[in-house]
Amino acid sequence: MARFEIGPSFRLDGREFKILSGAIHYFRVQPQDWYHSLYNLKALGFNTVETYLPWNMHEPQKGVFDFQGILDIERFLQIAQDLGLYAIVRPSPFICAEWEFGGLPAWLLNENLRIRSSDEGFLQAVASYYDALLPRLVPRLLDNGGNILMMQVENEYGSYGEDKAYLRAVRQLMEERGVTCPLFTSDGPWRATLRAGTLIDDDLFVTGNFGSKAAYNFAQMQEFFAEHGKKWPLMCMEFWDGWFNRWKEPVIRRDPEELAEAVREVLELGSINLYMFHGGTNFGFMNGCSARGTRDLPQVTSYDYDALLDEAGNPTPKYEAVRRMLQTYYPEYPQMEPLVKESCELRDIPLSQKVSLFETLSDLAEPEESLYPLEMEELGQNVGYLLYRTEAVWDADQEKIRVIDARDRLQLYVNGQLAASQYQTEIGQEILAAGQKKGRQRIDILLENMGRVNYGHKLLAETQRKGIRTGVCKDLHFLLHWQHYPLPLDRTDRIDFSKDWQQDQPAFYAFDFEMKALHDTYLDLTGFGKGVAFVNGVHIGRFWKVGPTLSLYLPHSLLKEGRNRIIIFETEGEYKDSINLVNQPTFKTIKGENL
Repeated sequence: MARFEIGPSFRLDGREFKILSGAIHYFRVQPQDWYHSLYNLKALGFNTVETYLPWNMHEPQKGVFDFQGILDIERFLQIAQDLGLYAIVRPSPFICAEWEFGGLPAWLLNENLRIRSSDEGFLQAVASYYDALLPRLVPRLLDNGGNILMMQVENEYGSYGEDKAYLRAVRQLMEERGVTCPLFTSDGPWRATLRAGTLIDDDLFVTGNFGSKAAYNFAQMQEFFAEHGKKWPLMCMEFWDGWFNRWKEPVIRRDPEELAEAVREVLELGSINLYMFHGGTNFGFMNGCSARGTRDLPQVTSYDYDALLDEAGNPTPKYEAVRRMLQTYYPEYPQMEPLVKESCELRDIPLSQKVSLFETLSDLAEPEESLYPLEMEELGQNVGYLLYRTEAVWDADQEKIRVIDARDRLQLYVNGQLAASQYQTEIGQEILAAGQKKGRQRIDILLENMGRVNYGHKLLAETQRKGIRTGVCKDLHFLLHWQHYPLPLDRTDRIDFSKDWQQDQPAFYAFDFEMKALHDTYLDLTGFGKGVAFVNGVHIGRFWKVGPTLSLYLPHSLLKEGRNRIIIFETEGEYKDSINLVNQPTFKTIKGENL
């Protein structure tokens, strides 16, 4: 069996080994495209693939595990091994990754525990997860004939806490379940994060995360190593070759030649993992959210990341720039021609059916009743939308309504008519709503969970509980007797399109079309307001007219020869009578600095 060791250098079977790794998250790429992305990594001359593992996808409900389809980590690792790639696997409880709640399952919010700490309740939850996960990984360790070189204990913990007992406990949980490969932590390269987030005195290998100035950042790490008497190889576990994007902000780009030179600087001094090599897509409701002051800033569906492969997995100018650099300075790493997938267009697909949400609501959810509004988590719902409904007597022609505390975005309707839309800082402000004096009016409040934060202190904040958290006041008193309709939108086949459609209401729009040759494409949502889209029942992500992205990537594997159906759930009453599938992404130009 092969053997990987960490001493003054990385050694593979006794020989010095430089890790040239690229990040590909299996859960952001359709399984039919895993080979394509991994082959292109190998073709560049790289020898290793790195991936996180999202706890919230593998255990979406407490004690319910999923390792099938896009979550089949074993198959992903096997394809990599068949191509001759080693693997770095990061099964830490928290992953960040611009992923919903940093990969933590939302059901933890209902448990009496403190996340990412030595709290016994949290460690028990991690242990249960590892009981299901690690038996799938241990046989794939290098020592056992697999391709896993090393595994991560925690991710950028020095930017969150300094609970060493927690780090030791996670390490012990992994080792007790048969993990024998080298383990590591990854943190920012400056002393404060390294001191707080590592177990260097326990001989746990330390790596750094940065995106430039390799000589300076590696020097900081070496100084920290020397303080603790360690002579370790230098590894940038996340070399940020691009960046993620948020709603209402310009797309972030990095010059390819500058990147190639920055990668060369890393390789002169140590090993590298390009983050990302292929970014992929935040399918479904899985986009993460940044936290800035009092605001949460959700990220877009695309995780293109301006990486070496584009969202579809095809080489970009960055790929070619790094390829040329490696040919010049590291000719010993063999290269091959990369694979390129075709894309296609299909225009003017006509609208087939439409129905208002309020009309088909009972087909999608069974209402749960309570005296006061419940939060999403109290209803056992992790993601999506939640509709609250009650009735109230109007004591005037116009009533003042306040949703006291809610997240993330609400639309309030009285008798089916939109009274107001509110988002974050607006929530809690008075809404003037017209109605028939002395008559009973129906109040509907559609709440959207736009994504939980994936980084920082707000992981612990009450703001990560979604829905209405305090109550709804009319005049000065709280309204009672609420019905709750959870809308994770995981069963689009239940939508009854035979029912009515009303203008300016949230609604579903169905588009049917025929396909012969199946290729990647992009669903252009120009002209639509805000919502989510489904292709043959698969949720491909969120859209919003504010940009910067106005399209959603549609992988070829989600299409079928013959009849296909796209369903768009749109919440603003803005739609078109036809849609286009286009061969490249559609963007909205946003000028100025990032917000």
